[in-house]
Amino acid sequence: MAGAPAGNGTSNDRLFYTMPNFLTLENAGQLPPLTTGEKFKVITRISFDYFEYPWYGLLAGIGQARNSEPENGQGAAGYSKRYGVAFADGTVENFMTGAVLPSLLRQDPRYYHMGKGRFLNRLGYAVSRIFITRSDSGGEQSNYSEIFGAGMAANLYVHLSSSRRSDSAEHRQRVGRAGRLRHDHDRAARVLAGYS
Repeated sequence: MAGAPAGNGTSNDRLFYTMPNFLTLENAGQLPPLTTGEKFKVITRISFDYFEYPWYGLLAGIGQARNSEPENGQGAAGYSKRYGVAFADGTVENFMTGAVLPSLLRQDPRYYHMGKGRFLNRLGYAVSRIFITRSDSGGEQSNYSEIFGAGMAANLYVHLSSSRRSDSAEHRQRVGRAGRLRHDHDRAARVLAGYS
């Protein structure tokens, strides 16, 4: 269930009692905007939550089983590299979409739960929040933080990984597919939050 706002304008909510969902608010009405410091604090709380460590372990295990990024090798060394990359990529994306760009663009990274309504209305609202968000002043605007933040994080990863390896088109495609998988997970979590 989505959380009621905590004293700092975020929640202590978890999806399925495990996944951090601290930016989802129910029955919140109009809250004061989060300060830049509060945006960074809640994203730090999300990025280093106890759930994230096994989650990135699972992603690294899937990458190991698929032998994605074969340059990383297999065994403990290959798994460790994949784990580090998954953790770093996810954390960079969290900060870009939830703190850095929202602070620069004065956007509110919180998800305001629709609450009650018909299934299709709630689904439509949840999906629309991928593209529309509240500004710090309370109005609605394009969710540039989410759209460009995810793209910037993926681009950063492609450039950093390409600088270590051959800059082949095949490598960029593999990295792009892995980035899209992580971003699709984020969008699915946003939609699920509409029903928590």
